[in-house]
Amino acid sequence: MTASDVKLAVREGYQSVEHVKRYTTLGMATDQGKTSNINGLAILADSLGADIPAVGTTTFRMPYTPSNFGAIAGREIGSLFDATRLTRIDDWHRENGATFEHVGQWMRAWYYPQAGETMEQAVNREVKAARTTAGLLDASTLGKIDIQGPDAAEFLNRIYTNSWLKLGIGKCRYGLMLKDDGMVMDDGVTTRLGENHFHMTTTTGGAAGVMDWLEEWLQTEWPELKVYLTSVTEEWSVATLSGPNAAKILKAAGIDISLDPTDFPFMTMRNAHIAGLPVRIFRISFTGELSFEINIRSRHGLALWTLLMKAGADYGITPYGTEAMHVLRAEKGFIIVGQETDGSVTPQDLGMDWIVSKVKPDFIGKRALERASMAADNRKQLVGLRTRDRSRVIPEGAHAVLDPHQEMPMEMLGQVTSSYYSPNVGASIAMAMLKGGRAMMGETVYLPMLDGDVIEAEIVEPIFFDPNGERING
Repeated sequence: MTASDVKLAVREGYQSVEHVKRYTTLGMATDQGKTSNINGLAILADSLGADIPAVGTTTFRMPYTPSNFGAIAGREIGSLFDATRLTRIDDWHRENGATFEHVGQWMRAWYYPQAGETMEQAVNREVKAARTTAGLLDASTLGKIDIQGPDAAEFLNRIYTNSWLKLGIGKCRYGLMLKDDGMVMDDGVTTRLGENHFHMTTTTGGAAGVMDWLEEWLQTEWPELKVYLTSVTEEWSVATLSGPNAAKILKAAGIDISLDPTDFPFMTMRNAHIAGLPVRIFRISFTGELSFEINIRSRHGLALWTLLMKAGADYGITPYGTEAMHVLRAEKGFIIVGQETDGSVTPQDLGMDWIVSKVKPDFIGKRALERASMAADNRKQLVGLRTRDRSRVIPEGAHAVLDPHQEMPMEMLGQVTSSYYSPNVGASIAMAMLKGGRAMMGETVYLPMLDGDVIEAEIVEPIFFDPNGERING
């Protein structure tokens, strides 16, 4: 109700507070009446010649506590806004000089600068180590969901775009999850621990949303399925060991199983012990290198990390942070949901048709993917960019155009989603979402900068290192 409404009501004879409150409604906006009604009551009080306490309050619904500007400001007001989550290995990261970044609510080691190193130098060193000797990443923040029940496999078969019914026990599979509009929502590796038991991983920032999404479908759409979900993110610490010397370090640490690729192949999981501590080891890789994702009960996380660092001292082990992780995965063309995707990207846009089942009768998003617009030639598609000046790193978010001299507003092809200097390639690398990008391989695009400069780049496949995947077994 506006000020003029109140004044009109008063003029028309509603001369008492009770009359106005009975026959009018104040402040029922997006705040449900608790914030805006203060202004409305002040106007009403002025019109009636009364003070605000005499007017009283109108009816309002929850949430009945107004939002403050501090909440809107977010992290800029320090520790008062949101909880900060720390891994069990956090103390070690701080003692060893890590610089941190926020990922969701988590504080993650960003990079580990040594004396006199810039960020670029530290990241380059970490990236090189993961490909030449060994790198160790604290991946404890990954979302983890325990899925059990006789219908667990059927449930996953409906949630993911690919098939899950015949996944063997001890086998891992990468899965892509869509919203019902066909757009990519999250991804991760899920492992079958038993006939009716699965372990799902999600992105760090997407863990809560995925858990909510799964529960919504179970409770509202498929209540007949006997499936039970438990968030176990905090129950497991995870140390990811990557690089040519990864197996040697695990042997030095006292692993009690064979690590030979014939006994422990890629995309499988084994229960084992390291120095007597029980662990789950997953042979999966976000670096493209020989990699072991070691899960241990959280209370032993720091002990495991310390043991691996000690065992790897003679093998060039190097802790690496999230920035090096981003470079390593971009070298291989691996996507990050929320970076290469923005809620308007399908698996086909990412060049991931291979993960969408052609035989399953249904999965979330299937019908949406069948719309004609989903196959339009001008949809933004994932490509790689190779700059003409190989040392030039394109700023992330830069827009690509075909003609840098066109009049404003320029016709944009799309934007750069990931961009880094790769010490392993010896040049800059970038990934971008461009309209009709896959049909433009070999063509040149231009990226205008704010200072008037223009970066020139060639459209290429978004894989810059080890394109045939030969390094996955060391």
